Amino acid sequence: MSLQERKERERVRRHQLIVAAARELAEAHGWDAVTTRRLSERIEYSQPVLYSHFRGKREIVGAVAQEGFAELTATMREAVANGPRGRAAVAALAGAYVDFAERNPALYDAMFLLDTGLPFADEATPAPLREAFETLVDTLGDIAGPTDPALFVEIFWSALHGLVSLTRSGRLPRQEASRRLDVLVDRFAERGGDG
Repeated sequence: MSLQERKERERVRRHQLIVAAARELAEAHGWDAVTTRRLSERIEYSQPVLYSHFRGKREIVGAVAQEGFAELTATMREAVANGPRGRAAVAALAGAYVDFAERNPALYDAMFLLDTGLPFADEATPAPLREAFETLVDTLGDIAGPTDPALFVEIFWSALHGLVSLTRSGRLPRQEASRRLDVLVDRFAERGGDG
């Protein structure tokens, strides 16, 4: 292995270490606790080394978000791996999505609530974000009926995000969360074909 290859491997390892440390801090103490000083201490590299990878916290959050979208995509694909159709597909995706959000609150915040600088629904949208959306379109497109599948998925995703966010914030009582999800699944499964 050449010196250049070794340096690049070390750079990739440091990058992954920074992202992992940011996620751990955020899940344990919230995103306000994620500072370059604390990250530097945690990974045992100086702040200038950290800044050689990321220009600041926003880029770190963006890297965490991309990792999260890759994980969400894998979770959703696994949920529909056996090829459910119709309501079963909607229920599988919705359940996987809500479970993912509940298991990873800080990661979910990075993906959907914090400023990451990542473009959504754009030519420059990073691959992990596009793949998450495409997974939903691939699975739900056949129940969209005459509605544009991408538009159908945007509305479905928005409704899921609203339920997750409002439940997490306490604005919707947690004890009714599963009933709300059932209603959402039923409505999207039955109304998809109606236009």
